[in-house]
Amino acid sequence: MMRRLRKCLRLRKDEKGNTVVEFAMVAPVFIVMLIGVFDVAHTLYTSSVLQGVMQKAGRDFTLENSGSNKTTLESYVTDQVNIIAPSATVTFDQKAYFDFADVEQEEIFDDENGDGICNANETFEDANDNGQWDADRGQDGNGGARDAVLFTATMTYPRLLPMAGLIGLPENVELSSSTVLRNQPYDTQDRSVATRNCPP
Repeated sequence: MMRRLRKCLRLRKDEKGNTVVEFAMVAPVFIVMLIGVFDVAHTLYTSSVLQGVMQKAGRDFTLENSGSNKTTLESYVTDQVNIIAPSATVTFDQKAYFDFADVEQEEIFDDENGDGICNANETFEDANDNGQWDADRGQDGNGGARDAVLFTATMTYPRLLPMAGLIGLPENVELSSSTVLRNQPYDTQDRSVATRNCPP
């Protein structure tokens, strides 16, 4: 009986194996943190590549002999992005403006009642010619000669590591980047703007 008691006391003081137990408690948290760091690093790198590609596309678009058009630009951006994210889908949006100062600006209107809203048949300049007042005066598409074009690329791809759900992240990453391009002056720029009335 005493022998068993001595063994039990010896086992109580024995610290062999503590490291294994402590590691088993810490390892899952450490691994999830490591995965999170890798995931964030990959996302930051992909974002910087997308921004760099968009800046180069903007520079190339200004060259007269670049032959750059919507299809060429979109293909270039998609090809470059797919090098680091092969399964990425890339969508594009273009909005044309008369000048750089017009980018993402609202259409001008006479705010006769001073409420800051285009209403009560107030007159507005329909810069994008769509028949209604818009908070963004851009016209969808590439526009015409000398127009400034806001060119936006949005890429979506599955996360690099499949354990995103463990740290509360969505399964797909969505990144977006924009650049403003100037169309070549091969024609006279259209300066006409229709004037319409805001809805009552």
